[in-house]
Amino acid sequence: MRYTLKTISALLSYPDAALQSALPELQAAVETEGLLPEDARRALRDFMQEVAEGDLYDLQERYVLLFDRTRSLSLHLFEHVHGESRDRGQAMVDLAALYDRHDLAIGTSELPDFIPLFLEFLSAIPQTEARQHLSETVHILEAIRQRLEKRQSSYASVFSALQSLAQEQPDAEVLKAILSAPDDDPNDLVALDAAWLDEEVKFGPSSDAACDTDGLAAKIRAGRRPAPDMPVQPTLRPVVTHTPSNRA
Repeated sequence: MRYTLKTISALLSYPDAALQSALPELQAAVETEGLLPEDARRALRDFMQEVAEGDLYDLQERYVLLFDRTRSLSLHLFEHVHGESRDRGQAMVDLAALYDRHDLAIGTSELPDFIPLFLEFLSAIPQTEARQHLSETVHILEAIRQRLEKRQSSYASVFSALQSLAQEQPDAEVLKAILSAPDDDPNDLVALDAAWLDEEVKFGPSSDAACDTDGLAAKIRAGRRPAPDMPVQPTLRPVVTHTPSNRA
């Protein structure tokens, strides 16, 4: 599963010339591992061909509109279950601690819950454990996939591939709660500003539920309080690196 996870991590990163040139190698890696069902591999092949043949500036503009300017499509996992709450800060600490327990430190400016970075981490640990952690995020992945599909975005196929790897169905109640949040339009600047100023919103399992620090799904608590500063992890061990390109 290592190479398929690395490929999907690359496909969900900001597109650049290096990604376009690496696509034949990435496609070969997915085909060689053969972990995805045929329909998922076919959809992923179509997506990679689209990226390979697309105008780079158009691809970058699309990426920014989808993932940087659309909060409901954020590539940060905890954005969808914690927002800017204090719980999000603790979930970040717990996730960074998970990386730390595997003797891997984050060598990037991205937050621990950035999906491409999370997938890089999963690619570096045993497959059984990687699948378990991935399965704990399927409700988030499915919510993003549905929103992308509604926009007729081919990025939906990338999230479908991730769900195939997880081999787990999303929790219906948690998925419903995530999808009940506003699905903002990045071109509606007034609505976008309002979304960032929302009053407290709570969804998902109760915030006072028991917390299993080894599970991502168990950390789904909500609130809208400012998140505390995040501690910096020391880079004294092998480093999981994910260096985002400079964005337009």
